[in-house]
Amino acid sequence: MLSQADNELICRVGPGTPMGELMRRHWIPAVASRDLKAAGEPVRLLLLGEKLIAWRDSQGRVGIMDHECPHRCASLFYGRNEQGGLRCIYHGWKFDVNGECLDMPNVPPQYQFKDKVRATAYKVVERNGVVWTYMGPGQAPALPALLVNFFPEDEVDIGGFLRNCNWLQALEGDIDTSHAGFLHGGMFGPAHGNGLNRQPNEAEDDPVRYDPLRYGYTDQPYMFEGSATDWGAMYGAYRPIDDRTNYWRLAQFIFPFWTITPTSPIEDRTSLRAWVPLDDTHVRVFAISRKRAGRPPARGAASDKFLPNTTDWYGRDRLIQSAENDYLIDRGRQRIDSYSGIDGITQQDHAVTESMGAIANRTKEHLTISDRMIMVTRRHLIDAAIKLRDAGEMPATVSRPGIYSEVTGGYFLAPKDQDLASAYGEQQARFLEKTKGWRMAAE
Repeated sequence: MLSQADNELICRVGPGTPMGELMRRHWIPAVASRDLKAAGEPVRLLLLGEKLIAWRDSQGRVGIMDHECPHRCASLFYGRNEQGGLRCIYHGWKFDVNGECLDMPNVPPQYQFKDKVRATAYKVVERNGVVWTYMGPGQAPALPALLVNFFPEDEVDIGGFLRNCNWLQALEGDIDTSHAGFLHGGMFGPAHGNGLNRQPNEAEDDPVRYDPLRYGYTDQPYMFEGSATDWGAMYGAYRPIDDRTNYWRLAQFIFPFWTITPTSPIEDRTSLRAWVPLDDTHVRVFAISRKRAGRPPARGAASDKFLPNTTDWYGRDRLIQSAENDYLIDRGRQRIDSYSGIDGITQQDHAVTESMGAIANRTKEHLTISDRMIMVTRRHLIDAAIKLRDAGEMPATVSRPGIYSEVTGGYFLAPKDQDLASAYGEQQARFLEKTKGWRMAAE
């Protein structure tokens, strides 16, 4: 469990909070490029408790800025996007994407002071379908060297959803491997069987050996290893599948809010997710991945699972299944062929993490060995926030942004006597060799 003080420190992300300041030292994925049209309407944007707008001017440049006009605080969401700037409809003051005041039409020439007025605007970079922003002080670090930032743009897929709870409890679902066989496992049914039934004379290259459902959903508990890393934290969970081999699931937490989950073979893992806090009680997930042949786009494929977007602060990427309709739980199916009775892996996670409340009360928890990654990640986050607050010390993800391209996760098979450090080192070496060209581009 966490003390109430530590729970407050790790959950609160507004301006001036230790965790909020840690996040502001990193580039943040803010909005999908496709959501901003040149000379189009501004979009309301909540980030780290700040009410902002995102917009693309008539020249195609993107701005992210305070939604309140510096004149009389009317919302620039209603502004006119025209001729390289956004004009407030209250008195006509106009601002460019950098926050500079371009025009004060209601002020006589002798009283003009537009060169002294600025709207709060944040640094912006656009890369491969994502608009990134830096909300911290001073010079921004280099953009994180995510491999997906160096693929051709038409090969990158951007998806995501809104979740109505604190960012940390949502993120923790991605680094908690032991829930998969319970919350999600029931939906796959018994056909995948138990990996322990494999006969010793089966071919070593049998593709069934690499089916994560076969080995990921059994009645045998995982064994767990986990540790803090320069980039965040890593865990390995393994089960024996015979007297020579372990099935591993390896996941990563990367500062300040990124995760890599073990949902594909480790040699193919190039996707990751950012759990971006809108405020203390809402989180927007960015799922960024390389497209695979035959796979439909992330958002479009599931469009029937989302409510229509609206223009309010929480109006985008809302799943149909929600607390208001009990996530459409089917109690009949729950008794027969679905462990949770809720359709969809994302929706199942949605239900349990939101059911903890807007901010989970971690003083009531009773953690165990299967929560090792949760414990390590929380402590590392708290320590990093305190080190930044008290000593100005930055995590490696700020000082060495190339580190993002060196981290991988996924599932794999390894000899039974191999420990986590050795198993990951071997898998990482193969990953780094395979991605050498991309990483050189990142550097």
